[in-house]
Amino acid sequence: GGKDRRSGLILTIPLCLEQTSMDELSVTLDYLLSIPSEKCKARGFTVIVDGRKSQWNVVKTVVLMLQNVVPAEVSLVCVVKPDEFWDKKVTHFCFWKEKDRLGFEVILVSANKLTRYIEPCQLTEDFGGTLTYDHMDWLNKRLVFEKFTKESTSLLDELALINNGSDKGTQQEKERSIDMNFLPSVDPETVLQTGHELLSELQQRRFNGSDGGVSWSPMDDELLAQPQVMKLLDSLREQYTRYQEVCRQRSKRTQLEEIQQKVMQVVNWLEGPGSEQLRTQWGIGDSIRASQALQQKHEEIESQHSEWFAVYVELNQQIAALLNAGDEEDLVELKALQQQLSDVCYRQASQLEFRQNLLQAALEFHSVAQDLSQQLDGLLGMLCVDVAPADGASIQQTLKLLEEKLKSVDLGLQGLREKGQSLLDQISNQASWAYGKDVTIENKENVDHIQGVMEDMQLRKQRCEDMVDVRRLKMLQMVQLFKCEEDAAQAVEWLSELLDALLKTHIRLGDDAQETKVLLEKHRKFVDVAQSTYDYGRQLLQATVVLCQSLRCTSRSSGDTLPRLNRVWKQFTITSEERVHRLETAVAFHSSAEKILQECPEQPEAFNEMERFDEIEAVGKSLLDRLTVPVVYPDGSEQYFGSPSDMASAAEHIREKMKLVSLKKQQLRQPEATTPES
Repeated sequence: GGKDRRSGLILTIPLCLEQTSMDELSVTLDYLLSIPSEKCKARGFTVIVDGRKSQWNVVKTVVLMLQNVVPAEVSLVCVVKPDEFWDKKVTHFCFWKEKDRLGFEVILVSANKLTRYIEPCQLTEDFGGTLTYDHMDWLNKRLVFEKFTKESTSLLDELALINNGSDKGTQQEKERSIDMNFLPSVDPETVLQTGHELLSELQQRRFNGSDGGVSWSPMDDELLAQPQVMKLLDSLREQYTRYQEVCRQRSKRTQLEEIQQKVMQVVNWLEGPGSEQLRTQWGIGDSIRASQALQQKHEEIESQHSEWFAVYVELNQQIAALLNAGDEEDLVELKALQQQLSDVCYRQASQLEFRQNLLQAALEFHSVAQDLSQQLDGLLGMLCVDVAPADGASIQQTLKLLEEKLKSVDLGLQGLREKGQSLLDQISNQASWAYGKDVTIENKENVDHIQGVMEDMQLRKQRCEDMVDVRRLKMLQMVQLFKCEEDAAQAVEWLSELLDALLKTHIRLGDDAQETKVLLEKHRKFVDVAQSTYDYGRQLLQATVVLCQSLRCTSRSSGDTLPRLNRVWKQFTITSEERVHRLETAVAFHSSAEKILQECPEQPEAFNEMERFDEIEAVGKSLLDRLTVPVVYPDGSEQYFGSPSDMASAAEHIREKMKLVSLKKQQLRQPEATTPES
């Protein structure tokens, strides 16, 4: 870092006691002399050979070597000698005599006299000067500079190769060039950081010397290094900026290629294996289990598709991000990729959804068909069981249940037709998803199956309806049969009640002929009611016979109802005849008695008809006797009219009337007795 009085650079060669390798020294000198600029070299060098710790022959060899290494640049060589050792040997080799041959002047000088030739401020402390110099610091900085220069130069070449390769040639050549030299051997950021730190260090070397020394200027090599470092940094920044742009373009291109590759993978799979999976799935199954199996298979296909749809979503997001931040030249390609991907995915998703809806409709159709089939089986089973009801109410309940089942079958068949028609409509649209595949055969099989199921259900339902009509007629006849039997039994009950009423309430014989005639007329009407009841019962029993013949069954109740009806009617007839006879006798009695009682005693015919009184008495006695006689039925049973008190009351009225007639008779006899006496 020091300079001589001619402003030439000072080169110090410290020698040591150890053996010095001339080759290494030569290389070192070559390196050191390569540092200064040509302008500095032109001013010459002053070489200080510090031989104080070395031998003379080594010093001599070093001086002679300078002739070969830097003869033109060296102007003065100062050999710093030991104080006493070399004086005797100087005569053996006089450097000043060899000046012409060496090309430079050699001076042997002590360290304390070196200031005669060089200013103290340009000498280090080792030679009694004041120049501040830290060799290790200089060496470290120099190594950093050398490393930076080497790395930056190499990096500049690499970046220039990469950048220039990206600017010329075809697209394929550009990509091939970038691929070959894409990654630099060193990290540009690290090299730039090193350069900035080095430049900062070089720019901070100006400072005031210690102990109030004069201002010190940096060494020439450092002054030269600053612009060199700045130039390298500028070049590095320029090339690195271009390199970053190349990397950005390459990254964008790579990302675009990756997206394109993934898009094609998705498209190729969806249009290839994915579509082939759907092409092979056209059936709808012939039962619930078959449709469920197809649904499970379809779910597996959907699961495989969902993985690719997830890739589609991710790719779509990446493409959208690139579209928002992409260059104009990439927009068209990105939009084309996005459109292609969306078209294929939406088409495939629509096809999957269509298939899923078709299978769901098929499952619903088969479910309704199965339910309808079970309803028809239940209805048929009900129709195949013979009807053996206990009464008409149970028949009505069974008939109601039968009608409800038939109505449920009607609704089920209607629902099956609706489901089947909906499924047929979907199948008719299936050809639009066939991707050119002829699905006529597959669709025909599905259509034939659906129509076959509906026709079969219709035939089964029609057969059940026919059987229901027959069963309904039979059950209605049975209802009518039970109704006739119930009404016939009711007629017997009514007739029994009429008989009971006749015996218990139809007791009075009347107080006079007029009242008795009224009772007789009422009785005839009463008998007409009983006759109508009997006839109604007979008609009902005749109807049961006809219904039993039609139903080919034996009535459980009509067998004993007819004898009961005839027995009660016979008893009623006998009782009614007895009642009529008593009323007619009472009418004759009251008429004759009233006529006798109304005649005047002065009437001559009254005395001539005494026999009539005897007849009236005889009729009265006969009537009284009849009141005490019970009604005897064919089975030997007996029944009395009313209670004994009722009969006694009726007989009392007859006796009173007979007393009046007897009194009248006595009155008529008295005049006959008085006439002969007079």
